[in-house]
Amino acid sequence: MKAALVRATLAAIALGASTSAPGGGATAQPNPVVVLGAGDIAPVLAQYRKLIGEPNNNNDPGPKTTGRREINWDGIADDKAAPAFLPSDVFKARGAILTTPGKGIQASAAPGNAAGVAANFGNLNPSYTKIFKPFSGGRLFSPIGSNIVDLTFVVPGTNTPATVRGFGAVYVDVDLPHTAFEYFDRRGKSLGRFSVPIANEGFSFLGVVFDKPVVARVRIEYGSAALGPDDGPNNDVSVMDDFIYGEPQAAGAWKPKRK
Repeated sequence: MKAALVRATLAAIALGASTSAPGGGATAQPNPVVVLGAGDIAPVLAQYRKLIGEPNNNNDPGPKTTGRREINWDGIADDKAAPAFLPSDVFKARGAILTTPGKGIQASAAPGNAAGVAANFGNLNPSYTKIFKPFSGGRLFSPIGSNIVDLTFVVPGTNTPATVRGFGAVYVDVDLPHTAFEYFDRRGKSLGRFSVPIANEGFSFLGVVFDKPVVARVRIEYGSAALGPDDGPNNDVSVMDDFIYGEPQAAGAWKPKRK
C-alpha cells in the first residue's frame, strides 16, 4: 500500500496535477504542483526538494536567487524547548515567522534531556510519547493552546516581507481529514486550501509549488484539537516535523526569466 501511494504521488508530480479541499479558497495560480504521500515519504520529500530548488541555503543571509530553506527543530537548545515557548522569530534567519492564536509555539523536548522532560510532547500527555515519532532528529513542533500556526515569510535575516514559490511539511499522526494548509498571497487572497494525507501514528507529507514566488503566508491546521487530550475520534491531535519552502524573495521583487 505504501509503495502504491508513492507511485501515485510521483505520477501526480509529473502531470502537474493540483488538488484543493472542498470549500477552499480560489486558486489564483492555475495548476500548482501538489506533492503528497503517506507512510514511506522519503521519496516524496526528495521530489519536493528537487522541485522547490537546490541548494538548501540554511542560515545564509538572504535573499538568494535560487534554492530553498528548511527547518527541522533539532538545533534548538534544551532550555528553549518544551515546556518553554519559542520566540516567533526563532527562524527569522531562514525567513520564517511563526505565530499562533494559542498560547505559543513549542519544540518538543529531546529524548534523554537533562531536565527529564518527556519527549514527543509527553509532558502534555504521556500517551503522546507512543503515537508521535520524529521523522528526523529528536524534536517535533506544535502550537500550544490552539491547532493553528501562521507561517509568514520575510527576507532571511530581515523584517522585509517576502514571498516564496511553495511550502511543504511532514506531519505525524494525521487520523482524520481536518488537517490542511491554506496559502495566501501578499494581499491576503487565498491561493487554495490543500488537505494532508492520513497516516495513523505514521508520517504524511504535503507540499505545493507555484510557478513563481506568490505565497506570503501559510495557515497550518493541526488535526481537530489543540494538544492535550487523548487522540481519538473526537480529538484528532497531530504534530509536525520538517518544514521545506522556497527561498524567500522580497515581495514584488521577482521577475520572470526572459525566454
